[in-house]
Amino acid sequence: MKIRGITATPINLRLEAPYGWVFGELDGFSQTIVEVETEDGLIGLGEAPTPAAAAIINGILAERLAGRDAFDIAGAEHVCLPYWTGVQSINDRSRIMAFGAVEMALWDLRGKAWNQPLYQLLGGAVRKDIPFTDYFSLRGDGPKVKGETTPEEVADYCVELHETHGTTFFEGKFSTEDPKISLRMVELIRAKLGDEAMIRVDSNQAYSLATARRLARPLEELGVRNWEDPVATLEEMRQLRQHCSIPFSTHNIDIARAMDLKVPDAFVGNPTAHGGIGRLTRFVGACEHAGVDFWCYSGDSGIGSAAYLHLCAALGWIREPNQSLFRMQPMDITEEGPFSPRNNVVRVPEGPGLGVTLSRKNLAACHRDFVENGPCNKYHDPAKPGTYRRLPLN
Repeated sequence: MKIRGITATPINLRLEAPYGWVFGELDGFSQTIVEVETEDGLIGLGEAPTPAAAAIINGILAERLAGRDAFDIAGAEHVCLPYWTGVQSINDRSRIMAFGAVEMALWDLRGKAWNQPLYQLLGGAVRKDIPFTDYFSLRGDGPKVKGETTPEEVADYCVELHETHGTTFFEGKFSTEDPKISLRMVELIRAKLGDEAMIRVDSNQAYSLATARRLARPLEELGVRNWEDPVATLEEMRQLRQHCSIPFSTHNIDIARAMDLKVPDAFVGNPTAHGGIGRLTRFVGACEHAGVDFWCYSGDSGIGSAAYLHLCAALGWIREPNQSLFRMQPMDITEEGPFSPRNNVVRVPEGPGLGVTLSRKNLAACHRDFVENGPCNKYHDPAKPGTYRRLPLN
């Protein structure tokens, strides 16, 4: 089965309301949606978490892969990526993610050609109900949704998620310039939902080591399950470990340094950030050997999210809930999406490949948004437009 052509389309995937994080407000994510078409007319779908991947795929990778065997994933990597450590040494993340999105589409093609869901190609399912957290944060107002602007409103939002969807797994932004505001959010959620609620927090490297040390004790007393990127570096995280028993996680996927420094306790990643599904399975295997947890982060469309679901179904070591912004996404570029957790879980799709269908109408609308408005600005600070926040915030 030969590859006829590859198309990469940059899109904006908007949130229903912008949420607050360390650099300001974020109103959506800019992705690249990949379609790999074979001479037989099958189309495999992939996704990269950056619009920069589109130019690399359309300008370089598509030409290199045209006419090649669609099942030869190792051969595709050989002609698309330089030697792996060479790519890493120049920090060429866009090229890695661009190939990762194509590689995801090639796995989707395999499943469709062989009429098997992806998890079967990965060895079968150890679970089919995949756990996810629901997200909370201070939010601005969206076109149709009024955001939560106080800790009290955030806690009420979490109570509503619990009552409506059975949510007991929560993760939220803990990165306000005044950390007492973030701390108040967690205090109120714990008070309103009790010990049943699992709470994880993400500081996005917002705080100095001194501030993080002061926050550690109250967060421990509130029973926080995990603290993502509390400080700027793994070296600072190692120093914070002396004052904090809460497990740490990070997006920094340098497992060699993690083994040396004995932090973090978990990596939070994305298949394309590793170069694709095949490389992520090997990375998770290394994590299992090292005793370091792994789960997937949020912000993808139904294509990338479906890949998470299949990987979590097949890889027993992904034991903790993945992050989810599903509830904050009013639309998706798949016919089936956005996914909607119920009682903290989403069922893995059973269709062939990724098990999702591209919505041409929604893809066109999201691409038009990107063309007309440019990529989503995740560094927008509504308090000081035109400037960028500097870290640490406190």
